[in-house]
Amino acid sequence: MALTGQSFLGGQRGALGGAPIQAINPATGERLDPVYASVSAAEADHAVQLAAQAFPVYAATSGKAKGALLRGIAAGLDAIQPQLAERAHLETALPLPRLLGEVSRTTGQLRLFASLVEEGSWVEARIDPALPERKPLARPGLRSMLRPLGPVVVFGASNFPLAFSAAGGDTASALAAGCPVIIKAHSAHPGTSELVATAIQQAVADAGLPEGVFSLIYGSGVETGGALVRHPLVQAVTFTGSLSAGRTLMDMAAARPRPIPCFTEMSSGNPVFILPGALKSGTDAVAQGLFNSFTLGAGQFCTKPGIVLIPEQPETAAFLAKLSELVDQAQPFTLLTPAIARDYARDSSRRATQAAVAAHAPAGDATPACPARAQIFATDLDEFLRTPELAEEIFGPDTLLVRCESPAEYLRAAHALDGHLTATLLGSEEDLAAHRELIAILAEKAGRLIFNGFPTGVEVSHAMVHGGPYPATADARFTSVGTRSIHRFARPVCFQNFPDPLVPAELQAANPLGILRLVDGVPSREPVSL
Repeated sequence: MALTGQSFLGGQRGALGGAPIQAINPATGERLDPVYASVSAAEADHAVQLAAQAFPVYAATSGKAKGALLRGIAAGLDAIQPQLAERAHLETALPLPRLLGEVSRTTGQLRLFASLVEEGSWVEARIDPALPERKPLARPGLRSMLRPLGPVVVFGASNFPLAFSAAGGDTASALAAGCPVIIKAHSAHPGTSELVATAIQQAVADAGLPEGVFSLIYGSGVETGGALVRHPLVQAVTFTGSLSAGRTLMDMAAARPRPIPCFTEMSSGNPVFILPGALKSGTDAVAQGLFNSFTLGAGQFCTKPGIVLIPEQPETAAFLAKLSELVDQAQPFTLLTPAIARDYARDSSRRATQAAVAAHAPAGDATPACPARAQIFATDLDEFLRTPELAEEIFGPDTLLVRCESPAEYLRAAHALDGHLTATLLGSEEDLAAHRELIAILAEKAGRLIFNGFPTGVEVSHAMVHGGPYPATADARFTSVGTRSIHRFARPVCFQNFPDPLVPAELQAANPLGILRLVDGVPSREPVSL
C-alpha cells in the first residue's frame, strides 16, 4: 500500500500544501518519506462538519451494525499486519515482535467492543413503569439509557503507534458508543497512522455508513489540535501524553463557551511497595522483575514503575546489588523521538541533583539517534517527602528507590502520593494481611492495585481499570482501557410518558433486542407490561 502524505477528510483526501511533517527513524536519525502535509483550518473544520453531519445517522445505527464496522476495521488491519508493523518499526524503533503483538491487541480490542455493542446491554436501560394510582402523587412512566455524546477528537499517542492511536482503544470505544471520530495523528508515526486510516476508511465505506464517521488529520498539536478542541461541534476529547500538554487541553476544553469533557491520561509514577516477605523469598527475582518492568519499551510505558519503596532489612543489600548489576550491564536504549530523548536527558540530569545516582548503564559504543541509558536513583523517605519533584514521572528507563526504615513508614509515603494509574505491593499473603491500612490508602490513590506482579502489563478486558486520580488522568471515574471505557462517550437520557413505539428499541416494552435491563430496580431480560 503506497503512502500519500495526505489527511483523511471523511471519504476524501486532504491537500498537499500545508506545513510539512516528516517522521524520523529514532535509531538512525534518517528522515522517512513521504512528507505529510498539515491540514488547513478550513480542512480541519470540514472534518468536524462531516462528523457532525454523520452523527444523527451513526448514533441511530444498531449495535449489530456498529459491531460489523468494528469487525471490518479489525479484518482490514489483520490483512496488512506485516506492513503495519514494519512501518511502525521504522518510525518508532520499537521491536517488530512487540509491534506485531500491538496489532493483535488493537484488533482484539476492536472485536471486544464489537461483541459488547452487538449484545447491547452496555446502554444500562432502566424502566420504571407508570404508577397512576400511587398516592399522594402518581409516578410517570420513566425510561432511560445511555446515548452517544457526538463527534469525538482523539489525539494519537507517541508510545503506542497502534493500540493508543488511530484505531486504538479511544477510537474503538467512541465508535462503539455511536460517536464519529476525528483523529489528530501523532507526528512521530504518520505513516503508520495513514495505513491504519486507510483500513478504517474502507471499513466505513463497506458498511454503507456516512463518510464523516471517521477522519484523520495531520498538523501541529498547538494549532490544529487546539482548533479541534475549541470547535463548537466537537463534544469530547481524548489524549494520552505529558502532563503539560494534557493540562493545556483540559483547560482549553473547560474554557469553551460550552465546556466539554476532556479525557486525558498524563502523569503517573506507579509506586511499588516492597514488603518484607518479597525479599525473604528471593532478592534476585524481585530485582530482575523490577528491572524488566522499568526498562520495558525503554521505560516509555505510562505504567512504568517509577517509584519503589524498599524497607531496611537484611536482604535489602543483596537486592540493591543485583538491581545495580542489571542496570550497569544494560545496553543503551532507543527512545521514540528526539524530543523525548532530549527531555529524558534533561529530567534525569535534574533528578541526579536531587537524589543519589545508585547505578546507570554505560554509554556504549553504538549510540542510537535518540539514546537513553538505564538509571536508578536513591533517596530516603524524609528527602522524598521534602522534595515533591522526586515523585514526578520521568519518561524513560529509570526508577527512584526510596529507602524506608520499616514498612510502617509506608503509610507516610502513601498519604503523600498524588494520583497514579497503578500501585503495586510485593510480598507474602501474610504481608498483605498486615498492611490493610496501606491497601486502603492506595485504593484512594490509584486506579489499579497489583499484588505480586508488575504494572506494565495492561489487559484489555471487561474488568480492567486504566485510570486514576489527577494527575494520572483528568477524571478518575473513567478508564481508557477495557469495555468500561465506552462510558466516556455516552450520557444518560430519560424518556418520560413516551408512547412505546417512539422510544429506542432498547427501552421498548417487548425488549426486542433481548438486553439486560433494570425494571423497577430488578435486572431482567423479560418483556415489560406497561
